[in-house]
Amino acid sequence: MHDPTPTSVPALADLHALGAAQQPSYPDQAAVDAAVTRLRSFPPLVFAGECDELKEKLAAVSRGEAFLLQGGDCAETFAGVTADNIRNKLRVLLQMAVVLTYAASVPVVKLGRFAGQYAKPRSSDLETRTLPGQGEVTLPAYRGDAVNGYEFTPESRIPDPQRLVEVYHASAATLNLVRAFTTGGYADLRQVHAWNTDFVLSSAVGRRYEAVANEIDRALTFMQAIGADPDEFHRVEMHSSHEALVLEYEHAMTRIDSRTQLPYDVSSHFLWIGERTRQLDGAHVELLSRVRNPIGVKLGPTTTADDAIALAAKLSPDNEPGRLTFITRMGAQKIHDLLPPLVEKVKAAGVQVAWVCDPMHGNTYEASSGYKTRRFDDVITEVQGFFDVHRSLGTWPGGVHMELTGDDVTECVGGGEELAEIDLSERYESVCDPRLNRVQSLELAFLVAEMLRKA
Repeated sequence: MHDPTPTSVPALADLHALGAAQQPSYPDQAAVDAAVTRLRSFPPLVFAGECDELKEKLAAVSRGEAFLLQGGDCAETFAGVTADNIRNKLRVLLQMAVVLTYAASVPVVKLGRFAGQYAKPRSSDLETRTLPGQGEVTLPAYRGDAVNGYEFTPESRIPDPQRLVEVYHASAATLNLVRAFTTGGYADLRQVHAWNTDFVLSSAVGRRYEAVANEIDRALTFMQAIGADPDEFHRVEMHSSHEALVLEYEHAMTRIDSRTQLPYDVSSHFLWIGERTRQLDGAHVELLSRVRNPIGVKLGPTTTADDAIALAAKLSPDNEPGRLTFITRMGAQKIHDLLPPLVEKVKAAGVQVAWVCDPMHGNTYEASSGYKTRRFDDVITEVQGFFDVHRSLGTWPGGVHMELTGDDVTECVGGGEELAEIDLSERYESVCDPRLNRVQSLELAFLVAEMLRKA
C-alpha cells in the first residue's frame, strides 16, 4: 500500500500557483510573510491524536453506526469571543445531541463550527452600497474577520494579514473555554436534559415534543435507579471544525506529527473545502490532500457523481473510512432529483464516505426588506429529502451540518415561533448568512429525531 499522504507539503507559493480561489488581495507581502512566520511559531491548537480519534468516530458514521451533528456560526467574529456566546452555542449543540442520541440509539459525534470559522467565500470581490451624501460607494467585500473588517469604510475593508494572528488567539480562547465546559460538569447529561425539559415546558412548539422528553427522563431515572453512572454522563467530546479557506493560515498551521512524521493541520480537528474552492486541480484540494485530518467537501447542485468520485480519489486515495465526508447542499426543491444519482454512483464505486446534509446554504434568499434569510420549512424539507434518498438507496443518512446560534436571534423565518420577514430586523446579528436561533435549532433536533427513528 502506498503512503496516502506524502510528508512534503507544497510551498505556499506553489499552492498559489495552482490557482487559489477566494483568497484575499493583500497589499503588503512583507506583512503577510511576517504574519505567517509568527503563526508558524505558535503551538498547535489541536493535537494530531485528537484528529485521529475524530477520524475513528467518523468512520463509524460512514458505517451507519453513528450520527454527526455539526453546527455553529456562519462566520465567527472577534467580538463574539465571549463566555456567554461560546456557552450558548455549546449549550444548544449539547441539547440537540441528547435528543438525537436517544432517537437514533447510536452515538452522536459532536462537531462545532467554531474556533476557526473566521473567513468566508464571497460571490463578488466588491460590494456596492448607496450612502447618504455620497451616492454609490464600492469597496472590497467583507470576507470575514480573518481578512478584513465588517464596517463599510475603505480603511476597514483593506485585507490585513495581522488578523490571521488574531484568529489564532481567538480560536485558542474559544477552545480553552469549550474544553473547560465539556469536562468540568457543564455537559452533565442530567443537566443538559433539564435544559430540554425547560424548552418543552416554556415553548409552545416544545410541547409537541413532550413525549420524547418524557421518554428520555424515564430512561435517565432508570439508569439512576440501577446505579449506572458512567463517565459519559458527566463529560462529552466536542471537536472543532472550520472551512479551510485562507491558505496562509492553514499552511502556517500545518505541522509534522512527531509520532508518525505525517502532516496535520493543527488549526482544527476537521476541515472542509467549500463549494467554491473544490476545484480538483486547485490549491485547496491539493493542500488538504496532504494533511491527515479528517476532511469534508461541500457538494452543491452542479456536482456530478464523476466529480465526487474524482475528489474522493484525490483526497482519500486509500479509501480510508472516516477520512472523507461529503456534505451535500442541494436546496429543498432539488434534493430529490440531484442527490440520488450522486449517492448511487459513489456507492457503486465503493467509496468509503460519510454523507452529511447541509440544508442551509441551498435555501438562502433575500427578503423584501433586503435581509438574507432562510425558511425553516425549506431547511426541514431538505433534511427530509436527504433521509428519503438515503433510505431508498440503502445508505446511511450520516448527519446534519447547521448554521445556528444559541441566542434568540431573528434571522430565519418560520418555525414554532412563526417568525415572519417583518420580524427579521428585531435581532438580526449575523455578519454573513442567517442562522437558526435556539428554539428553531431544538425544534429541528426533534424533527430530525423523528426521521432517525424511521431510518
